[in-house]
Amino acid sequence: MSVSLRESKIILASASPRRRELLEQVGVKFEIVPSKGKEIIKETEPDRIVMQLSADKAGEVAAILAEQGDGEAVVIGADTVVVNKGRILGKPFDEQDAFNMISGLRNGCHYVYTGVTIIYKNIQKSFAEKTQVRVCDMTDAEIWEYIGTGECMDKAGAYGIQGRFAEYVTGIDGDYNNVVGLPVARLMQELKTLF
Repeated sequence: MSVSLRESKIILASASPRRRELLEQVGVKFEIVPSKGKEIIKETEPDRIVMQLSADKAGEVAAILAEQGDGEAVVIGADTVVVNKGRILGKPFDEQDAFNMISGLRNGCHYVYTGVTIIYKNIQKSFAEKTQVRVCDMTDAEIWEYIGTGECMDKAGAYGIQGRFAEYVTGIDGDYNNVVGLPVARLMQELKTLF
């Protein structure tokens, strides 16, 4: 007898409040066991980087659960980066770094990549989603005002599309939720293939 997705124990290997909210939004019941390992990038292409990092996170948590005798859980790991003009932007180190990132994004378009890895029993699946984001021109004062909100400091590319930065986003091409941090539609379709 097969176990349904909704009956399975699902673990999110991330402490991101945005990923938590997106999973809750689509009605997934899950627990959070954040990965704690240091992110070490071994790949060079953005889609490969986020898949590798998501696999590292999911693998770390899956190994901990297996040691605890809980190898039946579905573990989901995710990682997001922003790519602008070929440069990968993670989370800013400080406010000046945030300013530099956002000033590079203004009046142009960039890409957001999120990699997701699902580990269930002996199955591991990884995928990456890519979304183009267009940002209008911003003055230096507007950038500093946005940085002053504090919402940029824990986000790849130094902005949150779901927050105050929305006033500067003129359009996207792709999955909006991917920019927030988790492409839930693709994730749900991939999860359904396991059951």
